[in-house]
Amino acid sequence: MRFASLIVELIRARPLLVFWLVVCAQALLWVLVPTLFYASPPGDVAVVLAYGREYQVGTDLGPPLAFWLADVAYRAAGNHMIGVYVLAQLCFVVTFYALFQLARSLVGPQYAVVAVLLTLTVTAFAGSGVEFGPLILARPLWALVLWHGWQVIGQHRRAAWFALSIEIGLLLLTTVAAPALLLLPLAFALANARCRRALVSLDTVFALLVIAVLALPYGVWLLRADQFALPALPSTADVGDRALLGLKLFGGLVISLAGIALLAVLNIGRFAPKHHDAPMIARPLVDPLARQFVYVFALVPPIVASIAAAVFGLGHVVGGPGVVLLLAGLAVMMVIGDVLYLHRQRLLRSAWAALIAAPAVAVIFTVVGQPWLTRTEVPTSLPSKQMAQFFADSFERRTGKPLPAVAGDPQLASLIALAPSRPHLLLDATPARTPWITQGDFERNGGLVVWRAADTAGKPPDEIAQRFPGIVPELPRGFDRMISGRQPLLRIGWAIVRPKAP
Repeated sequence: MRFASLIVELIRARPLLVFWLVVCAQALLWVLVPTLFYASPPGDVAVVLAYGREYQVGTDLGPPLAFWLADVAYRAAGNHMIGVYVLAQLCFVVTFYALFQLARSLVGPQYAVVAVLLTLTVTAFAGSGVEFGPLILARPLWALVLWHGWQVIGQHRRAAWFALSIEIGLLLLTTVAAPALLLLPLAFALANARCRRALVSLDTVFALLVIAVLALPYGVWLLRADQFALPALPSTADVGDRALLGLKLFGGLVISLAGIALLAVLNIGRFAPKHHDAPMIARPLVDPLARQFVYVFALVPPIVASIAAAVFGLGHVVGGPGVVLLLAGLAVMMVIGDVLYLHRQRLLRSAWAALIAAPAVAVIFTVVGQPWLTRTEVPTSLPSKQMAQFFADSFERRTGKPLPAVAGDPQLASLIALAPSRPHLLLDATPARTPWITQGDFERNGGLVVWRAADTAGKPPDEIAQRFPGIVPELPRGFDRMISGRQPLLRIGWAIVRPKAP
């Protein structure tokens, strides 16, 4: 008699329950870890919030939707970062719900939940998923586009057109990579006669109208701001460096799939003990078009995105790893066949749990252990709340007005911009990136200039002194990091630009 663990029986009998358990558990994990161990927001989240506070229709960082949602979540949580962390994990849950629904329509619910379990081990959906921004918001929208796109072109469900049009419009409002991503499903649909029949309908016209209405404000901003120019193509001398960049980015995507590869190797039946009768999970017959759909959207996006990033000299794959690797687990389930045998159930369960927990353990070790081992600064250990409160209070005591703007060191300025008064962020080195405030506005209304002080004198760097020639430096303010370890005291030089009298 076959022995199947409770997990396997749940996958076979209650796949939807297993899906909600594992996805909600991982989402909760990545709400708790940054809330408990991050003293300042990770990545570019502080800049995202500074841009979102302005509610611009468009910026040099791209379409506005992610920035607006970040600001709404931050304010809804009482100006606490947990709101942004929860928003990022809501994106994670919606992404995997759409993936589960897509996989269920292609390979059945049992195979779908196994595909979700495999995809959860992709490192792109772990620690970096808390750094909310356009790349994170693009994940659920792309997953929804694939799900409802398959319903339209593969299952000919006309009711899915409305949802698909809204999702495409929102994706265009989220990332500059949206047009390139949307070319893939369009090309797939046009290349197949069965899919082309689904496009010949009035529903297509209505969908285009909805998309146009949603994307119109950002399109108008692009026209006025003259932002249609693509990055420069590489010169002959740069071809080698760009090729290495593309290989590096593609290699990073391959490494992100190491968890799936490990689980696949551990489940090879050839190495199973003798007389071992493994439990099995079956799937219904797969539509040949569904097989093509999965293989195309699992293989083409990472390859094309890596090449495009190399051609234009970008630091990340176009669309982000969480978008281009979304169907990796489903592609593996498609390759396996109609029956999946689970060998060494306990080992597989332990390995999967370790792969899920490893990124969280790595983050905790970096925050807690790295300060004692090296003098390299951990960006999330900066005391952003204490810094923002001190400088906002100091400005208000000196001038009798709330802090209106902050400039200087971009990292420190973006963190201080999270003060309760939500001052404007001025990137004085590149003022075109912050069009909501000019240097003249800053000097007229007043503000705070900050920099990293190298000593107790607190002299500003030459470039800051040139851009703000009249500032009088104050004594540097020292701050303790969340865990100091071997790192020196954080000294911040600062100067107040007083508002001019009317």
